Amino acid sequence: MPNLTPLARRLRRDSTNAERLLWSRLRAGQLNGLVFRRQEPVGPYVVDFICTRANLVVELDGGQHADSTADIERDTYLREHGYRVLRIWNNDLMSNLDGVLQRIAEIASE
Repeated sequence: MPNLTPLARRLRRDSTNAERLLWSRLRAGQLNGLVFRRQEPVGPYVVDFICTRANLVVELDGGQHADSTADIERDTYLREHGYRVLRIWNNDLMSNLDGVLQRIAEIASE
């Protein structure tokens, strides 16, 4: 398996506006004390955000992810390894940040 750390670092450095916005509200345990990491290698993938305590992966998606077979394979891998996967459209995040944060908190507490 390749070392994904350099890729993860580059993805952190080159974050999208949506990723920066969500990270500003998830970092440092701001959401109910949940600790998230961003652009974290998990197996053969780099996930956008992960909370290992809640076994939750949060993926932000733009239009390029519509009906993506690669995303289906990725989600299947993550679920097979015990993670719940929450996919959020970038436009939903930008238009309803508080609602998205509430949904993340709800799923993390299940």
